[in-house]
Amino acid sequence: MLSFITLFGAALVAANPLVLPSPGSGTAPDPSTIQITSVSASGNGCPQGSVSTELSPDRQVVTFGFDKFQTYIGPGTSVADRTKNCQLHLNLKYPGGFQFAVVESTYHGYAQLEKGVTGTFYSTYYFSQSPADTTTTQTSISGGGLWEFGDVYTKQDLVPTASVIWSPCGATGILNVNNRIALTTTNTTAYGTISDDDATVALTQQIHVSWQACK
Repeated sequence: MLSFITLFGAALVAANPLVLPSPGSGTAPDPSTIQITSVSASGNGCPQGSVSTELSPDRQVVTFGFDKFQTYIGPGTSVADRTKNCQLHLNLKYPGGFQFAVVESTYHGYAQLEKGVTGTFYSTYYFSQSPADTTTTQTSISGGGLWEFGDVYTKQDLVPTASVIWSPCGATGILNVNNRIALTTTNTTAYGTISDDDATVALTQQIHVSWQACK
């Protein structure tokens, strides 16, 4: 059963303008001028043959479908089951003379964690042209309570202005989003799982962008 991760580009800027109090607040270009030219995914959470992609006609939305991005911990599982990652690679085209930055993203997923198990979801953003400039967010869920029986979670990333990463100046860039889910436990008999294979809620990622003029 597939679930989906959807990346919304500049189309969301018009509906949800995001203003950064940083230098370079030049007039922003038409949001429709940013386009996703191609996409790919890599990692043990999305091995070859386990991912489907669909790019919208306007090339502003890409949908990834996964059937292997699942983590497990507890009796009968292996150490390798505890951590999975899937890195998304988006080749982007945008107006020359401007840069854009990822400043907000939202994730939804499903977790079932017994007491003693903790699940952590990491997301690292960077452009291939500037691999040293990264920003990472994380959300942790402690098992027990409602999580023992399974429930939907939401991960809301609000990247601080100081941590914002800007695309390279020019007209193209490769945005990478490295998503990693890791499970740990203090109880060797406890069981836990976090996956994105829920057909109803699935995993949805929305990326909002903000513009500035190149110097």
